[in-house]
Amino acid sequence: MMMAWNSASFESILAVIVAALFAVAGVVNLARRGAPKRDFARWGYPAWFQLLCGALELLSAALLLEQQTRVLGLTLAGAIMIGALVTLLRNREPFAHLAPALIFSALIVVTVVVRFS
Repeated sequence: MMMAWNSASFESILAVIVAALFAVAGVVNLARRGAPKRDFARWGYPAWFQLLCGALELLSAALLLEQQTRVLGLTLAGAIMIGALVTLLRNREPFAHLAPALIFSALIVVTVVVRFS
């Protein structure tokens, strides 16, 4: 028997993907190791800001998993990505740094479009 795909199930799949990406990003930022730690310092952010970003990324991931809080999770994830993109563009980061942020942002936008279409 074939499962029928509808926008609600597609939205849920997209939300889980975005949540997983934000959860990984949150854990990486909370760990404060390697390249991300150096990047935040190079961008002029204090150490606590990386921890705040990690915590907000984990919060957005958690909010995305529940249908009732998904809009709030998408809003928070979108705000995080606006901040990330502004930071990357302001610091003239190479496309290799910008590409993941653009992919995250595109996934958020697609999830919002699917949810409200």
